[in-house]
Amino acid sequence: GGVPQCLNSSGRAGSGAGPMADALRAAGHTAVPFRDHIAAVTVPGCVDGWVALHDRYGALSLADVLAPAIDYAGNGFAPGFTSRLTRGVMGSLPGGDDYAAEGKLVRRSGVADALRAIASDGRDAFYLGSFGNGLRTLGDGLYSEGDLAARQVEWTDALGVDALGHRLWAAPPNSQGYLALAAAWILDGLDLPDDPDDPLWAHLLVEASRQAAFDRNAVLFDGADGHDLVSSERLGPRRDAIDSFAATDIADAYRGGGTMCMSTVDKARMGVTLIQSNASGWGCNIVEPTTRIFLHNRGMGFSLDPSHPAAMAPGKRPPHTLSPMLVTHPDGDLAIALGTMGGDSQPQVLLQLLVRMLVHGATPSQAVAAGRFALASTGPGGTGFDTWSHGGRVRVRIEANAPEAWAAGLVERGHVVEPAPAFDHGFGHAHAVTVDGEVLLGGADPRSRSGAACGF
Repeated sequence: GGVPQCLNSSGRAGSGAGPMADALRAAGHTAVPFRDHIAAVTVPGCVDGWVALHDRYGALSLADVLAPAIDYAGNGFAPGFTSRLTRGVMGSLPGGDDYAAEGKLVRRSGVADALRAIASDGRDAFYLGSFGNGLRTLGDGLYSEGDLAARQVEWTDALGVDALGHRLWAAPPNSQGYLALAAAWILDGLDLPDDPDDPLWAHLLVEASRQAAFDRNAVLFDGADGHDLVSSERLGPRRDAIDSFAATDIADAYRGGGTMCMSTVDKARMGVTLIQSNASGWGCNIVEPTTRIFLHNRGMGFSLDPSHPAAMAPGKRPPHTLSPMLVTHPDGDLAIALGTMGGDSQPQVLLQLLVRMLVHGATPSQAVAAGRFALASTGPGGTGFDTWSHGGRVRVRIEANAPEAWAAGLVERGHVVEPAPAFDHGFGHAHAVTVDGEVLLGGADPRSRSGAACGF
């Protein structure tokens, strides 16, 4: 029972973010550079998040928790499928040569040293040690020692709505987690077909997702009121605008994979969904030289428009796509822990999983293996993070293993449809654990080369 807790450790912009934003605008940039620029790097919050999560809920010592990672980093591991695919990219990055040799173990001695320091001396050994010093040098005024000394964590109540016969919970802003809640609430008042193969099923889920998200770029920022974003007053008219027979004409709005997810439930039925991310791929293509840790590019979520509420500024957290979820029964008991990678498509993937499990009774394995749709930008060269840059005008990408009738039915209703390969990597790597009395069921996404469902 009670309200699930959300740990936000997404990291804040350094104290030099204001002058950095001015310099970017002066250089002609209209958005924070996606690659090869330190401006995309907020103070990394992941380590602070680990320590805070362990301090509140950990049952083992931090050293015991980190020991396997230290062993793999120090003594080596075989490169996985994804690492082999990206060997060419990795070999061109500073610190990426560890991955370049065919048939060799990958050793990350700098990472092992950083993890040992954290295990021994806590977060300050990381933020105020070799990594932090290296980051400050790279930032050249973007970060101060005070920025790195400040804890990058905030505990808040999760954001919740009642929909699909359950209470759905997600991370509040600056996360886009509210989109899955809003889409589920909108969908809950529509006449959904009993058969997920029916193209009307896909159409209504697409429309609910569009109505929830078309103005995301204008309303999602650090400090946005999550309760207002999922209020019935705001979402009711959007639900009313949906037509079962035609795609809605939504006015334009403000223009503006390097993620993993783990869902777990323990014997006490405490559920945790944890998502952490470099934002896109290997991040911003910059490496801290001492530890050889790759730096993220999550700061690309900031706006360079100084009048925008998500403008890049000191101490601000950028809007981000990470959308961990929990589902509880009306009595407050845990029902599902779920999450996915997938950039902008995360809320759409989550909505499809929720409907399949909560409405149609699918198991986690059945739900995550089913064919999906994902919405993508209508513009050229989509990054996976720009779906809503043109308001509600989107392409509907459909996997080849999705129900055959979906594509024709969506085209008839006015959607722009694009076929995609079966079990396509770009449709998310989703995982879910359901709780039914003494029985736990887990499902790992077949789209993921490294995903697994494990019981201990």
